[in-house]
Amino acid sequence: MSADAYTVVGGGAIGGTLAHSLARAGHPVTVVDSDADHVAAMRERGLKVDHGHGRFAAARVTAATPEEFDGPLDRVLLAVKAQATRSAMDWIAPRLAPDGYVVSVQNGFNEPVIASYVGEKRTLAAFVNIFADLTAPGVVRDGGPGAFVIGEPGGAPVSERVRRLVDDLQAWGPARASDNVEGYLWAKAGFGAMLAATALADASMADLIGRHREAMYAVVGEVFDVAEAAGVRLEPFDAFEARAFQRGRPAHVRDSATDRLTAWLRTQPKDRSGIWRDLAVRRRPVEVTTHYTTVFDEAERAGIETPVLRAVIGGLRELEADPAGMSEARLDELDRLAARHAERAREDTPGAPAGPAAGSAHPGGASAAGDGLPSRPVLGGAQAQAVRAWLEEHREAMVDDLAAYTAQGSSSDDPAELERCLEWLREWLDDALGAPGTRGVSEELLQRDTRGDVLVRRYPATGGPGEEQSGEAPVLLLAHYDTVWPTGTLENWPFRRDGDVCTGPGVFDMKAGLVQAVWALKALDALGLPRPACTLVVNGDEETGSLASSEAIVSEALGSRAAFVFEASADGAVKTSRKGVGLFRLTVEGVEAHAGLDPTAGASAVEEAAHQVLDLGALSRPSAGTTVNVGVLHAGTRSNVTAGRAVADIDVRVASEQERQRIDEALAGLSPVNPRTEVTVTGEWNRPVFERTPGVARLYSLARACAAPLDLDLRECAVGGASDGNFVLAAGVPVLDGLGAVGAGAHARGEHATVSGMTQRAALAAGLLAAFTE
Repeated sequence: MSADAYTVVGGGAIGGTLAHSLARAGHPVTVVDSDADHVAAMRERGLKVDHGHGRFAAARVTAATPEEFDGPLDRVLLAVKAQATRSAMDWIAPRLAPDGYVVSVQNGFNEPVIASYVGEKRTLAAFVNIFADLTAPGVVRDGGPGAFVIGEPGGAPVSERVRRLVDDLQAWGPARASDNVEGYLWAKAGFGAMLAATALADASMADLIGRHREAMYAVVGEVFDVAEAAGVRLEPFDAFEARAFQRGRPAHVRDSATDRLTAWLRTQPKDRSGIWRDLAVRRRPVEVTTHYTTVFDEAERAGIETPVLRAVIGGLRELEADPAGMSEARLDELDRLAARHAERAREDTPGAPAGPAAGSAHPGGASAAGDGLPSRPVLGGAQAQAVRAWLEEHREAMVDDLAAYTAQGSSSDDPAELERCLEWLREWLDDALGAPGTRGVSEELLQRDTRGDVLVRRYPATGGPGEEQSGEAPVLLLAHYDTVWPTGTLENWPFRRDGDVCTGPGVFDMKAGLVQAVWALKALDALGLPRPACTLVVNGDEETGSLASSEAIVSEALGSRAAFVFEASADGAVKTSRKGVGLFRLTVEGVEAHAGLDPTAGASAVEEAAHQVLDLGALSRPSAGTTVNVGVLHAGTRSNVTAGRAVADIDVRVASEQERQRIDEALAGLSPVNPRTEVTVTGEWNRPVFERTPGVARLYSLARACAAPLDLDLRECAVGGASDGNFVLAAGVPVLDGLGAVGAGAHARGEHATVSGMTQRAALAAGLLAAFTE
């Protein structure tokens, strides 16, 4: 990890969040803030982040007011309110090192102002969407996961300094580099305009956006009209699908995108905007009036009217003087204003169709992108609770199934044992969900010579509109039946249950996951609830890289709407990002000789391998999620012989396509230190990178909405291990991974899964599947 030092100017919600993360990761961090009480609290107790439920995490930072700060500035994260940018730059500019930079982690368009003080070469552009809050001196409330994109100003190519900053900010979360930060900033300006409108009333953001769609569509549309005139390519972020709100989009596309957005907003730690808090709680001027100066200036240059946005900003200025004037009646008036201007626009454009009502419903569940993803759950709260109650009633039967399944040894390296386990699985699936040839169930058994066979079971849609749509693509359900545990493990470590905890080889990774998937389908059938067409693929070589099954998995994925992977959860969190995995072999050919009689005649492959192994280790970049591990090294024949050959096996993990390309180039460029030796690298990327795409994000948003009536606060995470979901996502099919067991201890004797987690996750899976029936 880089030991770069950072100065955060403005230690509020965003600045405090980033300073805390960097400091916890070991970076020297100085926070400069004009609030003396805030500075004193950080000095005394550290900078704290409130994670809710009484959980606080503190980080030690150096804190100072601008008057107290003494020293030059190098890497500056500027996090002051937009209206304070000029005064902050007056202070920063004379202190900034010639090769230093300032990156705006603010709201609004502040990069031109920064560049006017220090030049474009010392300015970085950033887009940040963190829903945090400064709740007390020295305390920032966690805003949950958000979006963070960094780049050079003006759309210049991503530079090394941007990459290094992004690497360091992985300490906070999934920060990434882009050459189109402007597209994110304008998209956020549209989203921010909606949030600004919600601050006109004292109610939740989600409720107000949902109830006042006419005004919301108008205000974001005006911002995006200006962006289009400026030639900006809008970028989606978090749950805001910016392009769905551009003018001319079908009403059902906007409505579906709004439904997903409001559902996501309801999952956030705070339900009102920072603008509302500035007005109602802190009683201070809002910065949003400064944010939209750029929008209004660009609109005037392009001759674009922005009446609704101007009304929002005007209303906020009124509330700065008297916050008691907050009222939803202001939004009612915005709706009427938007409708009047929309009607006038239609009159000015002969033949233009009349627009549908703002609240018109999407006739189906497909997403705005037309990719077949549902926009919302189908099961109501009572139905979701009924599914969970039914599963609770059958929890002992679920445990019995897990016990019987775990009792089937299934070592990845024992074809005979895998064959017996798969035969048991086929019989179990026949009893649970119907045998092939009954109720429309079909099966393919793809035989593999040296690995476990691949089982493909297809189940038709039942109980809903999808039952009549035989052409509807299925949902892919992925599981594997092999485990890392060698044959004979069950003899001294059989399945056991102790209260809520089940242990045994493979219960967590991942036998409980398949049990949960099957019981999710059973629950929907038992309660007469709809489920979509499903394809269940179970392979027997996942733990050894899925070399014999990946092609079959991708083939099934290409005909599917989405994939759910029932790998174990990460402490209850689903997995929306996984590393790519490369398996390579370094071979060094040296020159053998007698080590005593003729030591100079030889060229040691061992010595050359040592140089190469050190160089390979230096390729690791943990802060970017990249690790290069030489796990096995074989060399030489005898101690008195100069080694003629050395072989090293390498495991590479990367978290981004950019890092994969970097490692590829480095491996291709390896050359010997001793010219009398030869160095070659063979192998390939076993699994591609699983990055959090918009499709993955939409599935996670849907899962959170399905989890809500189950009283489950579903989290997401990125993990270093790979799964078969990596192949599916690389094929262009959205994936949600980690839907399996709740527990811990994968690949270890402490492996365990909870019974309560099994019923809860099966209910979640049932809700997700039902959502695909609209």
